[in-house]
Amino acid sequence: MSLNRFAYLGPEATFTEAALLSFLDSRNLRAEATTHPMRNAPSALDAVLEGDCDAAVVPIENSLEGGVPATIDALTENGRLQIIAEVVVPVRFVLAVKPGTNREEISSFGSHPHGEAQVRAFMNENFPEAVYLPTSSTAAAARDLANDAGDHMAAVCPALAAQRYGLEIVAEDIGDRKDAVTRFVVVTRPGPLPAPTGADKTTIVAALRSDRAGSLLELLEQFSSRGVNMSRIESRPTGDGLGLYQFSIDLLGHIHEARMAEALQGVHRAALTLHFLGSYPSSDGAVVPIDPTTTDESFAAAADWLESTLGA
Repeated sequence: MSLNRFAYLGPEATFTEAALLSFLDSRNLRAEATTHPMRNAPSALDAVLEGDCDAAVVPIENSLEGGVPATIDALTENGRLQIIAEVVVPVRFVLAVKPGTNREEISSFGSHPHGEAQVRAFMNENFPEAVYLPTSSTAAAARDLANDAGDHMAAVCPALAAQRYGLEIVAEDIGDRKDAVTRFVVVTRPGPLPAPTGADKTTIVAALRSDRAGSLLELLEQFSSRGVNMSRIESRPTGDGLGLYQFSIDLLGHIHEARMAEALQGVHRAALTLHFLGSYPSSDGAVVPIDPTTTDESFAAAADWLESTLGA
């Protein structure tokens, strides 16, 4: 599959663009790729569906705030897209000013509300008198500061944004949580799956048949009985009535593995609907531990036993 045109959740110089650039560098695609910022995640995904772009990069999970509903819902609703890769980006903010601005002059700062919330302790300790002025995004705070389009004297933004707009960084890594990360996914139209690596994830969305007691347990038992571990599960309303939910789930393993394939067949029987969104390499490269009783060889041995028993 040729990947040259990439949509991403804009504006420019956000953590999403940083994730996209990281992906391009990992595939040696940056030289020939064109990148197109979109106003929201659904727009980025629509650009792929309509053939305007080959792939989209959108955030799907944050270590502090959990899943990104707009991305999860958009992936579920269209049902015609496939995740081929993930990229994890550290969420590190800088405090940037226009060149020549002294620290003592910082009487106000701009950032997106989510960005401000993650640097509140630093700003209260180091710039207690600075007034917070909300902006539409952390990158927009840097852009508006550089273009004299805002009233703030400093911007809390990604380092990429400060560099892109020619700002001077006066403080680095100012987030209150140093381990915060955001996970992004690279999405294309359906095609051949990435080959299993032994360090893979599979993403699905499954809707329960009803809100009766035990229906979720019935679905989850399909994984536990086959040794398939989950790394994320989040509920989203189906929109069909109160108490009716669908679950966005990340599983450790690849659909080409027997244990995963059988588990998903079980989910298909137990669920009202099942959307398979892809099997792809994990960004951390961590090999998925597999119980000896759920290896491909053990499933093959069980199938051989059944065949020989029926043929006896």
